[in-house]
Amino acid sequence: MEHSLSRVETPVAPWRTATLVASAIAALELVVLVIAAVALLEQPVQKAAKARVFAPVKVTKSPPIGPTRGDVARLSREQTSVIVLNGNGRTGAAATAADRVRARGYKIGTVGNAKRSDYSRTLVMYRRGHRGEAARLARDLRIKVIGPLDGISRRDLFGAHVALVVGN
Repeated sequence: MEHSLSRVETPVAPWRTATLVASAIAALELVVLVIAAVALLEQPVQKAAKARVFAPVKVTKSPPIGPTRGDVARLSREQTSVIVLNGNGRTGAAATAADRVRARGYKIGTVGNAKRSDYSRTLVMYRRGHRGEAARLARDLRIKVIGPLDGISRRDLFGAHVALVVGN
């Protein structure tokens, strides 16, 4: 059986067009919202940044110049025991430094290698209560870095009051 029906054309799916139009409108709304958010938040953020940058500087009282009470040596040079450690890895650096320390009248406790060999500067470290002796040794040897024991245990000092770590 043959029928002579004409072919029915289906219209292009209108939902596709509607979806594309709705997506474009949503994207446009998103762009407008982002621009509005930036415009609204820009001013408070700039204001806070300027307030922080241009805030008045807090002035703190500087430490006194010259020796303080903790910088006064209680032991004489002859009584001050110094351990000299090579912190740069060069052979003989600690022995050379120990000779310089001995020439200044200090008692040399031990000469050896530090646990690390990457010290960039020579420094004087002190046991608690011996900052004055460390400051005097640093002045005698023209060393600028002084600090409390750090990285060396008191046991490793072998009774010394001050440690001289030779750096590069």
